[in-house]
Amino acid sequence: MTIAVAVATSLSFGFIQWSGANRDYRIETEFDDGSDTYGYWYPYDDNYLGGTTTVAWPCSTGNEYDDGALDPIIDLCGGLCGDVVFGEGYEKPFAGVGFNVSGEEQLGNDVTSWGGLSITYISDVDASLEIVPEDELNTSGYNNYAAKLPAATSANPLTLDWSKFKQETEWGVPVDQADYLTMVAAVRIKFSGATGTSGHFNIMKIGPAQVGCAAGACGTAAISSLRANPVKATLAGRTLNVAGIKTVANVEVINLQGRIVKKAAVSSDASLDLAALDAGVYMVRVSDQSVDFSQKIFLK
Repeated sequence: MTIAVAVATSLSFGFIQWSGANRDYRIETEFDDGSDTYGYWYPYDDNYLGGTTTVAWPCSTGNEYDDGALDPIIDLCGGLCGDVVFGEGYEKPFAGVGFNVSGEEQLGNDVTSWGGLSITYISDVDASLEIVPEDELNTSGYNNYAAKLPAATSANPLTLDWSKFKQETEWGVPVDQADYLTMVAAVRIKFSGATGTSGHFNIMKIGPAQVGCAAGACGTAAISSLRANPVKATLAGRTLNVAGIKTVANVEVINLQGRIVKKAAVSSDASLDLAALDAGVYMVRVSDQSVDFSQKIFLK
């Protein structure tokens, strides 16, 4: 089958690695289509297919421009964190987050020089990192090139070159990968699971798999595997123990309304008494010049 796709003519001058720890709301893909709408995170789910899967965010979404903006989530989590609740109505329940490479018109772009994608994440469930083409219905039949992200309960850094991204067999529209990489419109992280189950996730970093990527030129050195976060937070009854702190760091306990209910500045491993807090779900955030760690806890 011959596929005719209009490819955006804008050039990329470098895909800059995004880190939620920097509280950046936009991913600098450098493929602006002129609308200045590229690179903003958005959620998606199976509801348009009759499903009922949802993402429970740890605080309210929205900013002054868009009620659905995920800026407050990034502020709270130092990444994109939430809980996927897999619902009924679609045989393969899913939900996830993504961003458009050049803008909400989702025009195709040549991302070959990225060499692949690097990502650091936490996920209780299996997920996939997907590159989405322009006009995916006719281009791939929704069978997009994707790489698997195995479940990980602590920060998992992966560098995935393009050879790790594959289409599934026996459905959709097969497309040669070299052609496919010239028409990429979006990047998505997709979480899948059985009806009635749920899982927690946090997307911490994402960027190109190659160093020095620019228009028509890309360095050959792949990003080295990122060091896992050394910080650990554990609960012993109503006592929060934080280990792995090497310098002065701020420890914050945040409720689901986004309010800091406990805060301390510590210079080594520390314990915080949470006896005065109500039972429920909280987010622990530890930050200093080199570490930005977040973890969900349940107080009984």
